[in-house]
Amino acid sequence: MTTEDFILTITLIATALSAGLFYSYACSVNPGLGKLSDQHYLGAMQSINRSILNPVFFASFMGTLILLPISAWLQYRTGISLIAHLLLAAAVTYAIGVFGVTIFGNVPLNEALDKFDLHTASAADMAAWRTGFELPWNRLNTIRTVAAIVSLVLAVVACIYRPESTAAGK
Repeated sequence: MTTEDFILTITLIATALSAGLFYSYACSVNPGLGKLSDQHYLGAMQSINRSILNPVFFASFMGTLILLPISAWLQYRTGISLIAHLLLAAAVTYAIGVFGVTIFGNVPLNEALDKFDLHTASAADMAAWRTGFELPWNRLNTIRTVAAIVSLVLAVVACIYRPESTAAGK
């Protein structure tokens, strides 16, 4: 296995982990949290948002942001421009649709929610907070889920594509 192929494999794994995280939120975590009372929903989101800030999450979330363009550049150097272009498209999609949406959308919502004091809030305050938080946060998560899946598909295609000269053993 070449260095380029090894880095591409690590890139694919990191991209898949990120896509899986956002997908799991979209199809299980958010619907499950949506069934909670306002107080329990807001408390659970505060807890999740604090807990996700850990090295394991950052390794895949930031790793994908760094590895996709590195893999694109390494593949470009080998002369297989289609693979490089696929990885570049994956990198741009991830940078804007996952990283950008997270940093400029979800994170500000999370930070605002973190400052909300559930212990002193009235039921009306909690209902208002939830209304202003849940729908925008879930919409943003849908955007980053789709972007992460598109990035993953592009990276998978880059991994399995082989030019005819390589496939024929030439």
